[in-house]
Amino acid sequence: SNRLKKKSGRGSGVKSQLPSQACRPPLVLRANVRAGWRCRTPRQLLSPEGRLLPHRTPQDSEARRNRALRRAAEERHQAGGREAEALRLRTQLEELRRERARLQRRLKRLEPCARLLEQALELLPGFQEVPELVARFDGLAETQAALRLRERERLAELEAARARLQQLRDAWPDEVLSQGQRRAQLQERLEAARERTLQWESKWIQIQNTAAEKTLLLGRSRMAVLNLFQLVCQHQGQPPTLDIEDTEGQLEHVKLFMQDLSAMLAGLGQAEPAAPAS
Repeated sequence: SNRLKKKSGRGSGVKSQLPSQACRPPLVLRANVRAGWRCRTPRQLLSPEGRLLPHRTPQDSEARRNRALRRAAEERHQAGGREAEALRLRTQLEELRRERARLQRRLKRLEPCARLLEQALELLPGFQEVPELVARFDGLAETQAALRLRERERLAELEAARARLQQLRDAWPDEVLSQGQRRAQLQERLEAARERTLQWESKWIQIQNTAAEKTLLLGRSRMAVLNLFQLVCQHQGQPPTLDIEDTEGQLEHVKLFMQDLSAMLAGLGQAEPAAPAS
């Protein structure tokens, strides 16, 4: 057992000192076999750490080549994206530089205004900072603009009112003439209506007079019928059985009495000539 341990330890030491390359020549192979290590196939390789690498087939080589091609394509794509991003950043940088130059020119052009504002700030103790003064000026400018807009609106309304007044003045004579003609027409219609009213009033008076006469005649007729009815009742020796207001009934009773009386007189007239003949 001690010999086996010594051999295994000796073999491990030799294995750790193997280079990372293909299998060694036969002499070295025999030495490695004696140390407890041997190559399984001539194509097997060792890693830098001294470990045995797996056997590579043509399919593995093709897959490795494909992976390398894909990796290269991805790197080219990433490189193109980085170039595009760099171009965009350079363009943006140029724009920012131009904007900076423009702002610097504007700042240089506005430097007299800044000095003027500082001088105005010294003359106006009510303001502490330039922004406060500028804000006050902006507020006054907005108020002035609003007042000017309101003034323009009022002027526009005034012009519209003047135009309307001028239209009314121009149309006034025609309107007066039209209203005069309409007034004359209405006056004529009023006179005609008054005439018709007088005519109808006279007709109404005539109707009232006729109605009064008819009413009077009716009353007289009713009195005459009542007197005749009472005479008939007295002649017949009967008390009046009809109402005083029942003129038609009274007239019918008188009519029947007169018919009976006429028939009786006719009968008497026929009987008198027959008596002398006998």
